[in-house]
Amino acid sequence: MENIIIKVEAASILFNIASEKTDNLKEYFIKIIKKQLHFKEFWALKDINFEIKKGESWGLVGRNGAGKSTLLKLICGILTPYKGKVTVIGSIAPMIELGAGFDDNLTAEENIYLGGSILGHSKKFMRERYDEIVDFAELHEFMEMPLKNYSSGMRARIGFAIATLVKPDILIIDEVLAVGDAAFQKKCEIRLTKMMEEGTTLLFVSHANDKVIKLCKNAIWLDKGKLTMIGTAEEVCAAYEKAILS
Repeated sequence: MENIIIKVEAASILFNIASEKTDNLKEYFIKIIKKQLHFKEFWALKDINFEIKKGESWGLVGRNGAGKSTLLKLICGILTPYKGKVTVIGSIAPMIELGAGFDDNLTAEENIYLGGSILGHSKKFMRERYDEIVDFAELHEFMEMPLKNYSSGMRARIGFAIATLVKPDILIIDEVLAVGDAAFQKKCEIRLTKMMEEGTTLLFVSHANDKVIKLCKNAIWLDKGKLTMIGTAEEVCAAYEKAILS
């Protein structure tokens, strides 16, 4: 496994989906006891195999519900495989959900310290890097504002600035850059490029094929939980685009 930083071996994720929606836990157990609630198996991922080497950049493409976010959560350790095995070597900085881990009732300043603690950084470290985070996010006048008043683009600025504060071994980004304005997206791309030049491995999910091709050398195409194609970003994105337009 020389230089292999992520290895996914015959990994599958199985969800059991209830036949009916229940409004509370009591109702759920009553229906279970009366055998009124049935479940349908849903394979979110099925027999996924691939390897990623240190410093490589990979894009994940596919329609909504194809399994892209599920695969990222599997790699992050948020989900465990129903079958198969996932091996990850090194630290991960995930941006899977916009503002995941933030508290909307806290100010942006307080959320910087909260976000840093989730990534394992001390309060002292975050205090020393606070100005750097705010400078990158360009939100100086809004730091005392509760995060619930932030737009999605403003949340993305804070989240990205925290996630990329220290160079991780693996950086995972799921669509969150799509909500930022063009100037900030360009700023993020420059930082991502620098991190990759310094050896960070990138996993990037986007519905914008041009961004996948721009940031990634390789790509994986998922469809209904199955790996449809793996190869260079140009080849995979071209095949995927042709399929969705046909």
